Amino acid sequence: MTDRYDTTGNIEAQSEPGSDNRVLANKLGITDPSEMDNTELDLLNQLYDAVVNSVQEDQPITVADLREWHRRWLRNVYVWAGRDRSVNIGKDGFQFAASGQIPGLPDQLDNKFLSVHTPCAGMSEERLTEAIAIVHIELILIHPFREGNGRLSRLLMNIMALQAGWPELDFTVWDKHKTDYFTAIQAGLSNNEPMKQLVKQVLRESASKVDD
Repeated sequence: MTDRYDTTGNIEAQSEPGSDNRVLANKLGITDPSEMDNTELDLLNQLYDAVVNSVQEDQPITVADLREWHRRWLRNVYVWAGRDRSVNIGKDGFQFAASGQIPGLPDQLDNKFLSVHTPCAGMSEERLTEAIAIVHIELILIHPFREGNGRLSRLLMNIMALQAGWPELDFTVWDKHKTDYFTAIQAGLSNNEPMKQLVKQVLRESASKVDD
């Protein structure tokens, strides 16, 4: 009997030879985690510039957009860039959506969340806070891609904020309090309020830095 969870031969489950299982198999032959982090960051900055300059304030954001952003970002690094993941992944003992559920969840993200909460033009602070929090929780819980979900979700948050007339977001407070952030994600299974508070904090701190 074939094990449907068997990842043998799945490129998403493989590490780059010589990386001591610290770097995913990639097109560039990179084996050092720091080098890969820098490579991905440089490419992400390029993607930010391109997306921010192309998305309109009244443009609904779709899963197709997210897949295209992911593909453009990592297409020269990973063969699976832009594709929905096919392996199970988790963090600190918390499992994101099982890979077997992934084929149906992006449509749900589109129909129940992105289509409801984007575009964000004209939203009040309260409505924008709610929209970003809800979409962010759902995207992170699904974790549709093998790598880069958190960073792509921040790009999406930025686009939503920019559509509503807010400045580029500064996530320093999240980076300093990662435990609070991850707790809010887990709470999001039934309660959006902790994430709404974190989003509000990011919005206001980002705005205050522009005013200074």
